[in-house]
Amino acid sequence: MTEQSSRILLVEDDASLRSLLTEELEIDGYQVESTGSFGEAVAAAVARRPALVVSDLRLPDQDGLAILRRLQAEGIAVPFIVVTAFGTVDQAVEALKAGADDFLTKPLSIDHLRLKVKRLLAHAAITSELAQYKSRNQIDSDHGLIGQSDAMSELRKQLERIARSQASVLVNGESGTGKELVAKAIHHLSSRRDKPFIPVNCAGIPHELMESEFFGHEAGAFTGAKQARKGLFAEADGGTLLLDEIGEMPLALQAKLLRVLQEGQIKPVGADHEEPVDVRVIAATHVDLVKAVQQGDFREDLYYRLDTLTLSVPPLRERGEDIELLAMHFLREAAGRHGRGFLRLSEITSQVLADYPFPGNVRELASAMERAVTFCDGDTVQPEHLPVRIRKREAGVVEPVSGRDSDNIAQWPTLDQIQQDYVGQVIKAVEGNKRRAAQILGINRRTLYRWLAADEGEAS
Repeated sequence: MTEQSSRILLVEDDASLRSLLTEELEIDGYQVESTGSFGEAVAAAVARRPALVVSDLRLPDQDGLAILRRLQAEGIAVPFIVVTAFGTVDQAVEALKAGADDFLTKPLSIDHLRLKVKRLLAHAAITSELAQYKSRNQIDSDHGLIGQSDAMSELRKQLERIARSQASVLVNGESGTGKELVAKAIHHLSSRRDKPFIPVNCAGIPHELMESEFFGHEAGAFTGAKQARKGLFAEADGGTLLLDEIGEMPLALQAKLLRVLQEGQIKPVGADHEEPVDVRVIAATHVDLVKAVQQGDFREDLYYRLDTLTLSVPPLRERGEDIELLAMHFLREAAGRHGRGFLRLSEITSQVLADYPFPGNVRELASAMERAVTFCDGDTVQPEHLPVRIRKREAGVVEPVSGRDSDNIAQWPTLDQIQQDYVGQVIKAVEGNKRRAAQILGINRRTLYRWLAADEGEAS
């Protein structure tokens, strides 16, 4: 929570209530500026732009709705809560029609006010972050290729050039980097965008069925072929066919694929004639096809045919500044699937993610965010909600031991012990100020108290 996003303007002419509310909101980490009149409130709002306003309805010089209307006239749009001791249904309707976000009556429940403030600020944060997120990443125009790193900017430039061509494309990249997403982007940026895009994983088709799957078959071509069936090339006619993990394709079928690429003709199994097809092939692989050629596992002539246009999708570890953007994207998607509200990453969680190498790339990050949504009870994802392999780096734990060092593994501290020691160091550094300690640790005070209580229970 930044200084700007935590700034609250409190307008209350009752001095004692004003002091109480100020103290209670400051305990929750908000920066509260309090005033007792319409004039002071408008001047403060215009000068310092609060993130939220809580105002009494009746003030000595005006009413709370007058403040709201003045801010609207000044173009200052902030969440606005009206509080009054004279609450009626008519007043509530008037306040909401005027643009207020909520209406509370006295005697005021402090916990209720805290909940309203938290929800309204969270909603404001969602609106702001989504606007910035879409502006920075242009998700719609970039076909889901999220990121502002140099590597992703270069990839987009290459995509735009390649999409204008009709030649075959070879997409290289580690598993989980998003090669299918890149292939889809090429298709949607091309003149074939209104025709089919068909992805197929070559590793998922039994070798004996591949020819029929790709080229189709005639009725009676083999046992069980009771009727003719179109193959994937025919289904993709006019469009794009993605052959993922092409290195898994057997050599015999590679020869037939080469002929399709050269002649634009397919021959269904059992047919005595060829059929013309207009298909752009995008091949993807995580293996080194040059080495596969040298080992005799991949045809050299097919490799050079596919290698006309080549794209390399960067691994996530080379896209450092994109990790948080991708994490927020996957977090929102997972939250939507689980019926959750807005979730955010704590500062320390963002750092933990940035420090992790992600051998599984974007797919691993998406899986981690799915887990985080499952285990996060609040609205902020903490390191404890991440998979162990990721959060182990939170406190600077060294890499796993191997060989002779593993004999002393029993002497190594557990994650809980490291967490306990680190929390103790932070509390000591801030001289026991638990609110400040919670801010440094990136957790809420309730979580901190729970950790401390657990540690005390173990000690006793």
